[in-house]
Amino acid sequence: MSSPPSSNDINDPANQAAAGAALALATTELEYRVELLNKMVASCYDKCAARPFKEGSLSVGENSCVDRCCAKYWQVVAIVGQLLGAQK
Repeated sequence: MSSPPSSNDINDPANQAAAGAALALATTELEYRVELLNKMVASCYDKCAARPFKEGSLSVGENSCVDRCCAKYWQVVAIVGQLLGAQK
């Protein structure tokens, strides 16, 4: 006796299309997050790291600057995200 096909069958073309779309969306989101992180690191590094380098690690002031810079960057990202979400 064979059982009826289930709605979560991997071989179902509709499920494969949905899984492909979800994977594409997740890939795009990951690429966006990596780009965002890289831009934040570059921006905060340029603003906070003293040149020429005096030590092998950041000073207390540089660490504080990077911390504040990253916090402000994420605040702005959150505000922009909320504004873009409100437009939909």
